Amino acid sequence: MLTALGLLPLALLGGWSLHAAGDYKEREQERWMLDLARALSSAADAELDGTVATLTTLGSTPALQNGDLPALYAAASTLARAQPDWLGVILTDDSGKILFRTMDSYGAPQTAAPADPDSLNQVLSTHQPVAGRIARGPRGRAAFPVRVPITDAKGKLYTLTAVILPDRMVRLIERQQVPTDAIIAIRDGARATVARSRDQKGRVADAPSKSLVELMRAGPEGIGTAVTTEGQQVATAYTTLSRYGWAVIVGRPTDKLRAAAFERMGVYGIGIALSLLGCFLLASLLANRIVRTIEALQQGAAALGSGAPLTLAPSSIIEIENIGKALEQAEHQRNAQERERAQLLDSLNRALASHQTALADAREAGRAKDEFLAVLGHELRNPLSPIVTSLDLMDFRDEPGNRRERGVMRRQVQHLRRLVDDLLDVSRITSGKLQIDATPVNLADVVRHAVTTSSGQQISMSTPAAVWVMGDGSRLTQVLNNLLSNAERFGSSATQVTLTVDATHARLVVSDNGIGMSEELMARVFEPFQQAPQSLARRTGGLGLGLAIVRKIVELHHGEVTVYSAGAGTGSRFEVTLPLSAAPAPEPCAIAAPHVEGLQLLLVDDNVDAAGAGAALLELLGHEVRVAHNAAEALDAVRQKMPQVAILDIGLPDMDGYALAAAIRHQAGDTPLRLVALTGYGQKEDITRAYEADFDLHLTKPATVADLQRATAPLT
Repeated sequence: MLTALGLLPLALLGGWSLHAAGDYKEREQERWMLDLARALSSAADAELDGTVATLTTLGSTPALQNGDLPALYAAASTLARAQPDWLGVILTDDSGKILFRTMDSYGAPQTAAPADPDSLNQVLSTHQPVAGRIARGPRGRAAFPVRVPITDAKGKLYTLTAVILPDRMVRLIERQQVPTDAIIAIRDGARATVARSRDQKGRVADAPSKSLVELMRAGPEGIGTAVTTEGQQVATAYTTLSRYGWAVIVGRPTDKLRAAAFERMGVYGIGIALSLLGCFLLASLLANRIVRTIEALQQGAAALGSGAPLTLAPSSIIEIENIGKALEQAEHQRNAQERERAQLLDSLNRALASHQTALADAREAGRAKDEFLAVLGHELRNPLSPIVTSLDLMDFRDEPGNRRERGVMRRQVQHLRRLVDDLLDVSRITSGKLQIDATPVNLADVVRHAVTTSSGQQISMSTPAAVWVMGDGSRLTQVLNNLLSNAERFGSSATQVTLTVDATHARLVVSDNGIGMSEELMARVFEPFQQAPQSLARRTGGLGLGLAIVRKIVELHHGEVTVYSAGAGTGSRFEVTLPLSAAPAPEPCAIAAPHVEGLQLLLVDDNVDAAGAGAALLELLGHEVRVAHNAAEALDAVRQKMPQVAILDIGLPDMDGYALAAAIRHQAGDTPLRLVALTGYGQKEDITRAYEADFDLHLTKPATVADLQRATAPLT
């Protein structure tokens, strides 16, 4: 079992690594095919550009400018003979009528209609060079036209057409150094085959297979699987970004791409099986040897307990030998107990003499603890983010089979989130950075909302309709939630929340029937890390920070918090006193939020779990999401397509989120774009810096569904 436990995880890791390497190699092959298709598309464009340039030069000769068509015919004939892949040159007027063909003698009657009239009409309408469709002529030879508009000195429009054999494109494919099983095809604007690396003569001018047509509907470029006209399934990369509307397709048989991966996994599996068998046999031999030695040691220990002489056989196992030596020393330890007791007393005296040094060390440890808590609170937000997002995803799907488990996970995550918030708040308190945003707040609404959303205990409430104080609504909600959570954790089954007012102050009282507290505990209950005594199981949980945070928040509101308990088992009573303020003027009616349509989103996070869960949740909200794990990937995604909303992590491995935001803003220019910072840095200075870096919104991890909906609200 030890052998299997030690080897099998490594075997699984190795198998996963081989699988990942195979996937990576397959993706590299696909990228190579797409790059090759792009390069061939550029090379084909260059060949067509050369033909266009040659025809343009011919059209600028004095013969055409002076209307001397016989001289132009002679020059065109000479040019056609000099080009080994040209069948000839054709001149047509602005109505499409053929004036001469170098394949015929000058002046010969031209009764046939021009081949590929669509490309001719396109040249006459756009006045731009056009590469036409490939077709077979009367003699069975396949060729395609390249047409160029020409204007003479009088402004009359002509069209010069070069009729070109596909051999030039075939040679272009043959110059590529590719595997022998690769299939490369260059297709014209109608997707008929111009040149092909396999069976050129039999497949020239053929239409593409249905599967290729279906694949190419996905966009101007892409990678997928298609079936060739011969019926072979191939991994296919294509591009249609040619200036002349042509397409280049590169494919490799899928069975050959995957055969190597299966072979590697088979060899690896056989090797692991043989290794496991060999290790098992060796481990069995060693185990039998150890068991025999332990049995001998057991007999010696029994003899020592009965007072018989201790007899131990020597062992080559160091650990067993050390146990034997320990048994030999056991009988001498009783005689040495008095000496050891004297040494312990001496050690105690030395410890008392150095208590001042220990106190100084404790103060330094306390300072280091405060710094550690501040950093720990920040770092815990990062793993919390994908957990919360994954729970939101599960809630969206709402599978009945796991509702109970989701409820358990949601409660525990909320508990952990409160612990993290407490850690951050106590860090802010220690450093003097905890602040509030004071506005008129209806304390009665705060009480009603907190009591309504609280679960797990019976709470009764008494409150007026409105009690206005000047304060921070979210912080006051935190005060009441901490008091209710404290009552629940320490055994309250009936909690009473009462809000009253007098001439100058509001008084919020939270009474419970829990375990109560002693006078000693009441004197220090508002200090950080102070808690009532608990069992080793720590069923009440918590860090002892909630009440310390309550006192600090109340003091920032210029109020006071007190506690009273008659003793153990009599419950506790917390009273918060806050100064009253005038009610604010009525606000105008809010305008209904518009319907949110799906947006193009870019999510950038180096945490793979957080990025994957966040993208899935945003997609469930109806958005199209692309994911990048570093700044380089993000900038590449922006260059390919500008998103409407970009949600950026700040702590990226290659560039911080502030610099990335500036780079994306620069690329966006005047294009509407919303930048959202989603980060574990949640201090006030972090939020200020995000807005200074031109972010539109700052969200602190873990983000809720409501946070993501605010981030993807309609752009204005």
